[in-house]
Amino acid sequence: MTGPVVRDIEAKSILNASKIYDYCVNPYTGCQVGCAYCYAALFMRRYSGHSEPWGDFVDAKINAPALLARQILKAKRGTIWFASVCDCYQPLEERYSLTRRSLEVLAGRDFPVVIQTKSARVRRDLDVIRRIPDVEVGFSIASEDETTIRLFERMSSPVAERIEVLKEFKAAGVRTFAFAGPLLPGNPERLAERLAGAVDHVLIDRMNYVPAVKPFYAGLGLLEALTDSFFRSQAARLSRALRDRGIRVEQVF
Repeated sequence: MTGPVVRDIEAKSILNASKIYDYCVNPYTGCQVGCAYCYAALFMRRYSGHSEPWGDFVDAKINAPALLARQILKAKRGTIWFASVCDCYQPLEERYSLTRRSLEVLAGRDFPVVIQTKSARVRRDLDVIRRIPDVEVGFSIASEDETTIRLFERMSSPVAERIEVLKEFKAAGVRTFAFAGPLLPGNPERLAERLAGAVDHVLIDRMNYVPAVKPFYAGLGLLEALTDSFFRSQAARLSRALRDRGIRVEQVF
């Protein structure tokens, strides 16, 4: 597989308003992880001017750390989310370190930070993350079944490795969470068992834009996994199994 089309760009803004948290920071436009269900795929090509398929282009915002350092001086205190429309630890982070350098800007500042990824590369930055006074690190884990994950997430870290990193961060005193969404086929009880001791809480979500992904699911023979009954059943089973293990759960659909 050839690599993505990569451009170095200078962003006009990096600390942007978010509907999920107060702010979001996306050091990259585009994402090599290339998840088949990613909602950003619905609009990011048009927004960025790229014609390549989702997952095959990335714009690196090379001025992100310096821009964040300027914007944070005038920003009202609020929670900053890394990231909303890309994985901030996608493979190109190894070359650019835009996420790490942006987190260094926030070290010691009074801004809560939430980091969400599917990549074990976040492990590299534990030293910086521990210097942020109010920080939480989480992994998106939509299923415990690695075969299923490989069908939907082209370049994510193996589930076992994500959970291993969560345990390492939790042992280091960093708050941790898992985002189980959009729920994919798998065994909810087994997922809860694996998350025990690794996370402080879990968020559960469904697929919210079914028509856009229906052809992909159909090609895999998984249309049943797009039904309301599937999401209700999976969420109920996962919630029950997590609560049985003393893990806080929030269902967001």
